Amino acid sequence: MTPIELLEIVAVIAILRVVLSLKPVTAASGGRTTVVAREYLDPFIYAGIAAWLLITFIARTYYIPSASMVPTLEVHDVLLVDKIEYRFRKPGEGDIVVFPPPVHTPDDFIKRVIGLPGDRLSIKNGTVYVNGVALKEPYIAQPPSYDLQIRNYNIYVNEGFGWHPLDPSQANIPPKRMWTSPDTIPPHCYFMMGDNRNDSDDSHMWGFAQFSGDFATGERAGKPAGFTGRAILIFWPLSQAKIL
Repeated sequence: MTPIELLEIVAVIAILRVVLSLKPVTAASGGRTTVVAREYLDPFIYAGIAAWLLITFIARTYYIPSASMVPTLEVHDVLLVDKIEYRFRKPGEGDIVVFPPPVHTPDDFIKRVIGLPGDRLSIKNGTVYVNGVALKEPYIAQPPSYDLQIRNYNIYVNEGFGWHPLDPSQANIPPKRMWTSPDTIPPHCYFMMGDNRNDSDDSHMWGFAQFSGDFATGERAGKPAGFTGRAILIFWPLSQAKIL
């Protein structure tokens, strides 16, 4: 349930409470309608407002709909997402983040932060290199089956049929003026990957996630970007419960 949907439900209950409270009091009822409205509807209104404040500003739950983060996150896992942390610090390498992607979708995505602004990043023979250093990634399902380079103000991918750059009409690839170097991740941009590397719709397909501002290019160009929060805990099912 989104914050807007929750607020709509609270509004409906509040309207019902007002209607019942304004109902004329008859001698036989003794004002019981108003009492019932207060006793039974007010707690739902207060709880709804508290829940709305919680999921809007502090934390929210997130349901895993796909296998893109296997084996770290399984399909149907339910997570707790911290929405406060990134108000005080920027995302770090290895963070598991919920965010709106630069492609049309009704839901946020969840991926792992692999590359930060200013990083040089490449993938060669199944190994991810950040600033020339091979990452140790015990959390992945399998090594990526493609090679990748950030160069010439774009992301180039080779899936065995030759190198090709991502299309800025389909992927979030900022224009040259927004880059500080042709081969490093631009400011405010992050390279995101799923742990299930060969079954993940991620930055090797749709470009960079953005921490702030509007998406520069791609399907959602001009739409607000940002990070919803960091996944901190799997709390359901209990057999899978753990701190991330």
